[in-house]
This record gives sequence, C-alpha cells and structure tokens, in this order.
Amino acid sequence: MILARTLVNDDMIVILSENTLLTKAHITRLTFLNIPVVYVKDEYELSKNYQAVAAIFNRGNAFLKDYKSVVSAARRIIDEVRETGNVPVSETNAVVTKQITPLAKSSGAIDYLYELNHLAADVYNHSLRVSILAGVIAKWLHFDAEKAKDIMLAGFLHDIGKTKFDQRLLDKNIENLKGEDYERYIQHTVDGHHILASVGGLSDGVKLAAMQHHERMDGSGFPFNCKGTDIHEYARIIAVADIYDNITTEREGYVKRTPFAAIEYFMQQMYTTLDPAVCVPVLTRIKDAFLGSRVVLSDGSKGKIAAFPNDFAALPVIEITKDRLINLNDHPDIKITEYNPK
Repeated sequence: MILARTLVNDDMIVILSENTLLTKAHITRLTFLNIPVVYVKDEYELSKNYQAVAAIFNRGNAFLKDYKSVVSAARRIIDEVRETGNVPVSETNAVVTKQITPLAKSSGAIDYLYELNHLAADVYNHSLRVSILAGVIAKWLHFDAEKAKDIMLAGFLHDIGKTKFDQRLLDKNIENLKGEDYERYIQHTVDGHHILASVGGLSDGVKLAAMQHHERMDGSGFPFNCKGTDIHEYARIIAVADIYDNITTEREGYVKRTPFAAIEYFMQQMYTTLDPAVCVPVLTRIKDAFLGSRVVLSDGSKGKIAAFPNDFAALPVIEITKDRLINLNDHPDIKITEYNPK
C-alpha cells in the first residue's frame, strides 16, 4: 500500500509523507499512535493508464516526470564527486542547461515545487530544488541567460561539501546537531569551496556560493561571519533559495509548513540576516504567484487567496465566501495549514 495523503498530528508534525510505501513497521507505528484509518492509493491510481492520462491533463505531473529524470542525473554527478573528489563539469553544465533551465522557466514552477515537497530531503533532491529556485529568482531579478545559468549551477553545487559527510551525519536532523557534529556540519561550506576551488570552468560566484550560502548580512552566519557585500551576490541569492526549500519541504518529524511560513520568515529577516535586494523582488513576485490559490485554514475554513493587503503584509486576505473575507495579518491565531489541497 502507498500512502495517498501526508499524515500530520494535532501539532502539525509530519508523521508519514505522501507516497510512503507502507511497511508492517509503519502500520504498527500508526496503530500505536491511535490512527485507525489512512488514505492509500487504489489500483486505478497506480495504473500506468491513470498516470498517463493524469500527465496529459495536469502540467504539474509533466513537471514531476521531468524533475525525476533530473534527480537521476543529479545523483550520478554528486555520487561521482563523493567517490572521486572530481566534479564532472561538462556533464553538470549540460544538466543545468538542458534539463534544469526549462524547469526553472516553467510557468507555475513555484507551485509545482511545492507539490513535490513530499519528496526526499536528501542532498540530491535539495540541490536540484535549490537550483530550480535559483533560476526562478534569477528570472525575477532579470538576469541575462548566461548569468541565470550560472546562478542555477551555483544552486546545484552549493551543498557539494556534504559529499564529505558520512551517512550517520547525513541521516541526522540538522536542528539537533551539537558539539562535534555541529562543527562538522559547518565544515561542509569550507569543504565545498575546497572541492570547487581548483575546478576549471566554474566562476568565482559558483565557488563562493558553496562557501558562503550560510553567511548572513549581519555577520551572524558561518563559516567566517562575513557581512554585507563581503558575501558574494550568488551566495545571497542561494541563501534565500536554500531557506525557502528547507521551510517548505515536508520532512517526517518536522512541522508541516506552507510557503507562507517562508514569506513570514523573509519579511522578518530581510533587513537583518538576508539581502533586501533579493528578498523584495522575491516577495513581490511570489505573492503574485499565489493569488487565486486554494487554502485550508487551521479553523477548518476553506477559501482562496484574494489579495495581499499591502506590500509589507506577510499574509494574504482569504475569501471564504463572497461575503466573508479574512485578513490573516489581523488573525494571528488562524494559520494556513494546506496550500492547494488535493
């Protein structure tokens, strides 16, 4: 049986993600948690005919198909770096140019990426999603084609230093790392720069993005507490893409969050830790992308996003009915729990 909908508890912690192949251990766990019923995919949903027809009528499914093919390429490239220490530059450039760029240019890419949020949070999927997001941001910043391709390359390689991690560290929740484990985690930025430093055919921006994507504008980041313009432009962009993916990707044991949690975070941090020159256009364009989308609220209400009340509002106005609007900025107790629900 394959899970058809993500399971969350009352605190919005993800118990199991959509598309999980249920094992006896999963079922025992669900019984222990007093969850008597779950949605599973039936034979029709799993059939090739259904999937073929769904792909025709749902552009998101076509995006998913292309995405999955790129994940395979990403896995080959990153595993080669892990095994040999060498970056296959020509193959990586080809993947970015021929496969990632079209995904980033897709109308609705932000929505499609959120539909993929139940996929693995491993370094392959994360690197690919950050690369696509970097391409979307490059479009919003009006970068030319060559610079946009370069920032997508930076996104794809930003976590290449994690190829130096052992599996034990990769399997841990970053938020729970302490002591030597946390110091080792910080080291992935330096390791990434070391891996890329002597590689020909890569720009300084790509190399510095690997080292500086955790640096923050106020000097509170790592590994060297760089500030402001001492942080390369690419790293400032990748930081935003990296944070967005980390917030919106569904991970078991973490709170299930929507893109609006990322918007709230960017609004709070855009004049301290993050670059406003990146955040302002991102917030403007991403809000436009959400208009008209369906949502479910924490009080059980269902509606659609009608507007954002002003440029500085982190949350939208929800139209429940034609006669009932809720400005979520005035109701902090009401949260968006589902975005474009199935």
